[in-house]
Amino acid sequence: MICEERRKNMEEAGRRISRVLQTDPGGRGLLAGPVPDRTELLLSLLQDMRRVYLISGFPVRREDGEVVGETDGPLGIAHIAWALEQRGVSVLVMTDQTCLPQMKAALEARGCRTLPSAVPAEDPAGYFRSVVRDFPPTHLITLERPGKARDGHFYNMRGGRIDAMLTDTDSVMEAVRRAGGKIISVGDGGNELGMGALRPLIEERVPHGELICADAAADAALVSGVSNWWGWGLAAFCSLLEGRDLLPSPETERKVLQAVIEAGGADGCTGRREETVDALPAEVHLALLQQVSDILRESLS
Repeated sequence: MICEERRKNMEEAGRRISRVLQTDPGGRGLLAGPVPDRTELLLSLLQDMRRVYLISGFPVRREDGEVVGETDGPLGIAHIAWALEQRGVSVLVMTDQTCLPQMKAALEARGCRTLPSAVPAEDPAGYFRSVVRDFPPTHLITLERPGKARDGHFYNMRGGRIDAMLTDTDSVMEAVRRAGGKIISVGDGGNELGMGALRPLIEERVPHGELICADAAADAALVSGVSNWWGWGLAAFCSLLEGRDLLPSPETERKVLQAVIEAGGADGCTGRREETVDALPAEVHLALLQQVSDILRESLS
């Protein structure tokens, strides 16, 4: 049991961390106004985690024409996976074949024990039913994973259809819900799996929001200026529950990013293989990581 004073301290730190993550230097629009605070719900969900599915991977066409996984997604998932492993939580990481090399590189660079599995392009729903039988989940966390819009298609932030670039993994949400699991979803533009929970805000604030908004709704939909940032956020929340710092160092953050790029990953906005995520240089991300780290250390001291 967590005493009342410690709970209040964790909730205050969690709210401060959430506010830091909810900046929008890239001008995506979803954070043009307030979004629901999920601090108390997140702490409750994280405390109860035992067996967790993590799914990410957003395809992008590189400048040379090859379709690969973008740099936003693998880093965040790797930080969450590592933090959960440190808490003794069993983790299963999934993506599709296109994004598998980048996801594997991120997990290995972070030092995670788990390696990713590729969801088959044929009958993914059947695959998820089989996985649930073998490894019944208590929770699912999706981060920067394309979600199907109401018209049945997948879209990038510009409103372009990307169906041919990915495997449809939306059915993972139904499979997890049938097993009684809870779902946390992270996005920054509204076209990500689970972000249908914020449809009114997405349609109001995001360019092409009515078209691209993902239909499926998570139990807790989280927004940040870059989806990777909630990788730090959820690792920080795990740290609050664990009473020790589970965040990556700046050196580790750079190491994981470089590994993803070396594995062929590219910036989702520019299509270039360079040390940027969503067209923002590494220095912007590291400055924000430092803010999260400062709040966490103050809370743990």
